[in-house]
Amino acid sequence: MKTEFKFSYPSSEKVYLSGRLYPEIKVGMRKVHLTPTVTIKKGERCEENNAPVYIYDTSGAYSDPNIDINLECGLPKLRQSWVIKRKERQTQMYFAKQGIITEEMEYVAIRENMNCEELGISTRITPAFVCKEIAEGRAVIPANKKHPESEPMIIGTNFLVKINANIGNSSTSSGIEQEIEKAVWSCKWGCDTLMDLSTGKDIHETREQILRNCPVPVGTVPMYQAFEKVNGKIDALNWEIFRDTLIEQCEQGVDYFTIHCGIRLKNIHLADNRLTGIVSRGGSIISKWCKEHQRENFLYEHFDDICDICARYDVAISLGDGLRPGCTHDANDVAQFAELDTMGELVERAWAKNVQVFIEGPGHVPMHKIKENMERQINKCHGAPFYTLGPLVTDIAPAYDHITSAIGASLIGWYGTAMLCYVTPKEHLALPEKEDVRIGVITYKIAAHAADLAKGHPSASIRDNALSKARYDFRWKDQFNLALDPERALEYYKASNSIDANYCTMCGPHFCAARISHSLKNCEE
Repeated sequence: MKTEFKFSYPSSEKVYLSGRLYPEIKVGMRKVHLTPTVTIKKGERCEENNAPVYIYDTSGAYSDPNIDINLECGLPKLRQSWVIKRKERQTQMYFAKQGIITEEMEYVAIRENMNCEELGISTRITPAFVCKEIAEGRAVIPANKKHPESEPMIIGTNFLVKINANIGNSSTSSGIEQEIEKAVWSCKWGCDTLMDLSTGKDIHETREQILRNCPVPVGTVPMYQAFEKVNGKIDALNWEIFRDTLIEQCEQGVDYFTIHCGIRLKNIHLADNRLTGIVSRGGSIISKWCKEHQRENFLYEHFDDICDICARYDVAISLGDGLRPGCTHDANDVAQFAELDTMGELVERAWAKNVQVFIEGPGHVPMHKIKENMERQINKCHGAPFYTLGPLVTDIAPAYDHITSAIGASLIGWYGTAMLCYVTPKEHLALPEKEDVRIGVITYKIAAHAADLAKGHPSASIRDNALSKARYDFRWKDQFNLALDPERALEYYKASNSIDANYCTMCGPHFCAARISHSLKNCEE
């Protein structure tokens, strides 16, 4: 297995901002250095310096030239000294309810703001604000005490919209090395959390390697491993097998679990008349178990036990939407919303045990039905963060579902969804490979950032304005370096342009509006 992974970004420097409450905190960011703006005034060349731009960085130690990384040893344990002094059941929500600001809370406040203070931009996102949002359940910091390698991040409506990348093997494709490479690759391009959805062999070993080498929170669906333990025999599943799997994954360091506790025996029949039935893997497994045994969902029955286990490790729960719609025809139906009602009940039970919780949402929803999803979730689930897969706004574009879903993701992010689960071009078709992961992450960074701009996040427009100015100034290098995918932007440009020309082949030298605009300014002067 390849043991060394390092990467860099063009004209960028890895910098660290320190905490005030906890001076030992060092929050990593990417500082992009810009070239000066060059103008000719009265025949003389003039240069105007452009301030560097700070960018939210999910690459962890992989982009720090001063840290040596070996995948066999794992990443530095950033949070080890913070968590070692905490007692069992002292979760982020436990501290927040007492008004205690943890290291993680200050860390995410600094991370969200980047260098807003230095730029004179006012921001409401202080450590105290973070603490209040967590105490009231509107935000989540997924940070298992057993995953000290992760860099704290926050999921909540009042913060930057986050994106999750799914990786994981299947019984027919991929292995440990490929999945680790995809995990690190996802972090390079900007994923905020990572879900290991492995269903093939070596599930435990794959997850262990990912956790030890992942700088972002890692989530799983424990039912997948529990199902493998009984060799895919649904009737052999039981609470004890699931419980042991849950504890096993907590001990490894999983930061959040997707658990389909909201499916009730009495509601499963509501999906009978759907066009596409039940499309969630975990949802279909637990629904069949309930039907075969004619018993209530054991995940629902043991929800308090699940919360007790998660509280010991400070693992967050993502309430899985097992009855989510699998096509636009089935969106917002009675089955979907019956499960959402149950989730609202479970949210309050989790909060009572100081367990952080967020809600998974659809799925496939046409544009005119998206807002109803957000409004109903806020109302029924008491403001707990919403986490959606897209949603896809049409079903006619296999191979382009990263686009159909990004349209819905932008809208629902604007309406208040806190985290978006990426979709790759391989959705519904095949297991995504490295390049598919890259496309999925970048596509969803666009959707999330578009939502941040619409919501007016304090730091959202800084990068847009810097890139727009670089474009107007014909500072090509800065345009590439500020882009979400600098390598692809440069590749496309170099294919048909000469570097540093004050036009591109789209317009040519005579039809370039920016050149004409510059000449207008010169006329006025």
